[in-house]
Amino acid sequence: MLTALSIRDFVLIRKLDLEPSHGLTTLTGETGAGKSIILDALGQCLGRPAEKRFVRTGAACACVTAEFTLYPRHRIWLVLSDHGVHADPAEALTLKRVIRTDGPARAFINDQIVGAGFLADVGERLVEVHGQHAASSLMRPSVHQNLLDRFAGADRQLAAYRATWAALSEAKESRLALEAALEEAHASRAWLTDAVSELDALAAEPGEAARLAEHRAALLQSGKLVEAAAEALDLLDVAVVDALGRAARSLEGVSSLWRGRRGAAAHAAEALDRAVIEVGEAASALQALTTEIERDDAALEAVDERLQALRAAGRKHGIEPDLLPDVANRLRARLDLVEADDERVSAARLAETEAAAAWRSASDKLSKVRKASARQLERAIETELKPLKLDKLTVRVRVEPLDSPGPNGAEHVEFEVETNPGAGFGPLKSVASGGELARFSLALKCALAEQGEAGIMVFDEADHGVGGAVAAAVGARLAELAELRQVFAVTHSPQVAASGVAQWRVSKASGRGRGGGVTVRGLEKGERTEEIARMLSGAQTTPEARAAAERLLEGP
Repeated sequence: MLTALSIRDFVLIRKLDLEPSHGLTTLTGETGAGKSIILDALGQCLGRPAEKRFVRTGAACACVTAEFTLYPRHRIWLVLSDHGVHADPAEALTLKRVIRTDGPARAFINDQIVGAGFLADVGERLVEVHGQHAASSLMRPSVHQNLLDRFAGADRQLAAYRATWAALSEAKESRLALEAALEEAHASRAWLTDAVSELDALAAEPGEAARLAEHRAALLQSGKLVEAAAEALDLLDVAVVDALGRAARSLEGVSSLWRGRRGAAAHAAEALDRAVIEVGEAASALQALTTEIERDDAALEAVDERLQALRAAGRKHGIEPDLLPDVANRLRARLDLVEADDERVSAARLAETEAAAAWRSASDKLSKVRKASARQLERAIETELKPLKLDKLTVRVRVEPLDSPGPNGAEHVEFEVETNPGAGFGPLKSVASGGELARFSLALKCALAEQGEAGIMVFDEADHGVGGAVAAAVGARLAELAELRQVFAVTHSPQVAASGVAQWRVSKASGRGRGGGVTVRGLEKGERTEEIARMLSGAQTTPEARAAAERLLEGP
């Protein structure tokens, strides 16, 4: 049960500490007094989205703390342990939410920081909050399936169904993709065969085109070098050597005739002899170079032919020539796919068949649970409707197969009602009146409460649209429900307010805007009489209203 609720700087509340009791506690007060603020504050501890607007004007942060006392075997202790949150079942469990104006909100469990999502999961297991719009949500058939599954406790069957549905969807997509690829491959089989044959014959190697281009450039450069060497060799012809020899011999004759200058002539002659030798060596070196790097026209022609073939193939396939080996591998794989289509398609179809069988098994189990639980839910709701003065209303939970199953099941679930015998069943949204819908919603919640693990229930105006004896019946049912669970009910009905074992009055202090503040007081017996009399008579409390309030508090 919820044993304490502490609220600080939350909207209009500066400071508020509440200590709820067992059973049914009703919250009353004039319209706009701030009853919804109490529920908003509790919702923050239960993991609802935090908003900075909740922080009271002038405060830096808002803080809400809720303390729970739970029995030792409650499943929440195992959930906390699995998430590494230290908690002792012998001690109270504390949920806390801090909303800051200058940063993100923080969530705590037993003063340990946790994520908002985990806090919401824990809060959902502890408290069920049925808001003012719960009845209107029943107008949407899309929520009926979830309600039936919750009543049936079909979490395990639904999880199995969803897993097999996902596996079947994946297997089907794989099979369709394979068949589409095969269809495309079959349509282009002749082209694939020719293309693979051509590429196999070409036998392109990775990076081959780049290497051939470099080799070709080198061959072209060698040709230019041969031409330059030949030109230099032509200039060093025999005439140059002969001229140098004759010059040397002439100097020898001069030196014999002109003895006084013999030394200079001899030096010149020696230089000419060396020149003849160097020119001869240069000519020999040029001749050797020409022989060594003589342009190989045949090699260049072969390189050009191979390079052109690679480039032509690249243009044909719209790629760079160096990527031809990759293209060959891909086309070969597509051709292999065509040639091995029976085996691969058979394997894909078998996988889909097996996935479909697993899905049908899970679907049958879920359908069986839903259909059986639908009858049980009908009886449970009708049992709840009788004390709510709707004993003539008959409920039918229609479960019909869908033409196209989906990820949440193969059935369409919708609640239908017959308001009077023989009137015929119709959709809940088009048959039930506002008051009937509110009581139907309460009956459904009471029926579902037997299956839920939350030990605390909060009802926000469950008596909406009803009064008199019907409101008294609503209050009596809430009180009965509170014998097994701790129940809080925000109400404007004096009959419901009188049904509680405790009553809180919510009021707004004087002041303007957000600065007025909200207070909550637990009422003693005499104060309860005055509050219920006010609810009965309005602005001016009359003796008759007080007498009526006392009769309501005394009970039937």
